Amino acid sequence: MGHILGPFGTRGWIKVHPYTECIDGLLQYSSWWLGAEESANWHKTELVTGHVNGDNLNVRLAEYSDREQAFQLKGLQVAVPRSYLPVLPDEQGSYYWSDLVGKRVINLKSHYLGKIIGLFETGANDVLRVQNDSMGNSKEVLIPFIKQTIIQVDLEKSRVIVDWESDF
Repeated sequence: MGHILGPFGTRGWIKVHPYTECIDGLLQYSSWWLGAEESANWHKTELVTGHVNGDNLNVRLAEYSDREQAFQLKGLQVAVPRSYLPVLPDEQGSYYWSDLVGKRVINLKSHYLGKIIGLFETGANDVLRVQNDSMGNSKEVLIPFIKQTIIQVDLEKSRVIVDWESDF
């Protein structure tokens, strides 16, 4: 739902870049989970207060009271339990970004491009982050998340089909 950019001030506040549709969306949740994308070690924390500052949030979490503690959070992801999120409509094409993470990405020629490791906003459009670790090489590909590029999101088959060449 977002990631921590670093400390804000000297009293334990942090800067958070939200991935939510509305910038202040994360402020609606009193409990947050913090961790690294690849890690199983996530921990729960309580939101004390926060406010919007441009495209980011400045927040204070219960367990953090100084800049050094806040600095230790830099780069961590922010999540909330799925049960906290609104129920999506029962229609094709309804999913959360988190539903896409880990899905295989293949192109129209059935070439495997990698697995989705995240998404981000650019202002113009959203972008898929696709990681391909085949043959010992780790390569990240950025694919625009627009209707001309994203042909099909198939959650049942755990894949996303894209109109994208494997050598881009």
